[in-house]
Amino acid sequence: MCLNTIDLVHAIEIKAMPTRIELKLSRPNSIYHPSAVEIEAMPTRIELKLSRPNRIYRPSEPLQGKIVVKSASSISHYGIRMALNGSVNLQVRGGSAGVIESFYGVVKPITILSKSLDIKPSGKIVSGTTEIPFSIILRNSKEDNLERFYETFHGTNISIQYLATVDIMRGYLHKPLSAIVEFIVESDRADLLDQPIPPEIVIFYITQDTQRHPILPELKSGGFRIIGRISTQRSMLEPLSGELTVEASAIPICSIDIHLLRVESILLGEKIVTETSLIQTTQVADGDVCRNMTLPIYVVLPRLLTCPTVLAGPFSIEFKVAIVISFQSELSKLHPKSDPRTPRLWTAMETLPLELVRTSAFDSNAKD
Repeated sequence: MCLNTIDLVHAIEIKAMPTRIELKLSRPNSIYHPSAVEIEAMPTRIELKLSRPNRIYRPSEPLQGKIVVKSASSISHYGIRMALNGSVNLQVRGGSAGVIESFYGVVKPITILSKSLDIKPSGKIVSGTTEIPFSIILRNSKEDNLERFYETFHGTNISIQYLATVDIMRGYLHKPLSAIVEFIVESDRADLLDQPIPPEIVIFYITQDTQRHPILPELKSGGFRIIGRISTQRSMLEPLSGELTVEASAIPICSIDIHLLRVESILLGEKIVTETSLIQTTQVADGDVCRNMTLPIYVVLPRLLTCPTVLAGPFSIEFKVAIVISFQSELSKLHPKSDPRTPRLWTAMETLPLELVRTSAFDSNAKD
């Protein structure tokens, strides 16, 4: 088959033509402002900012802050409403209750705080960033409260939580814009002790004869003796302090730990369901220690995981401190991640009750 010169050149051009992709802008002059592009892509956002960075307030104080709305365009709304809610949430888990109690599951929450306030009537929010201040008294002396204001606490079965929620209503065709933030409640100054409490010091002895659980035969026959003292009644903002001394031990010590425990009890019908859980562990010594040498005990209490001891009707929150001595043993190597709450053959322990209180002398917001 013969091709003339024109056909041959046309065929070569088609084979040599590359693939092209062209991007066409909406504006013929191709001129854009960077800020305008960012605003067009920015979704509408709402945020609740409290006046205090630590979010700690007292019941008699106003909860203050501002509602921050960021939007690319103006927004029409049917009102801005704010709600404050506080409750004691009680939950019975299967591991801490019997078969019958497990059917109850979540116990009805105890309402502490429930109030709402209209921040703004219906109107329009302009484009850009808008800040709307608010101030709401948590507890009014003229109001009848359903419950006392317990301090914020997050436990295993008991949670005491306070939430602030804001809603911008936009009608049936649009979802409301909402934001939520947790604030922390501490006791009122009027309810605090004026003077710091004197620490209640308890002297403890840990020997093979004081153990209520089985221990290794070599520990039983060889013997050991650890003595010490520790404070069992402390202010919330003070560290748990004390000291201990290893006077004698036939077997080398592996470690000495201080376990901070919480004891949560819930009244369920005619039965009290109690669960003990570990809050934190502080190591006092790692490895064998010199005999007759005093070791300091210094434990900082975590804020959200502890609260003043509560002995209420439907529930209670208490605390304990456990001094645990772990001895070197081949058996312990087979269980490196054993539950510290469970006594083991290679451990010796002493558990003491711990009462936590809040005093004005150590109040973090006393000068607010």
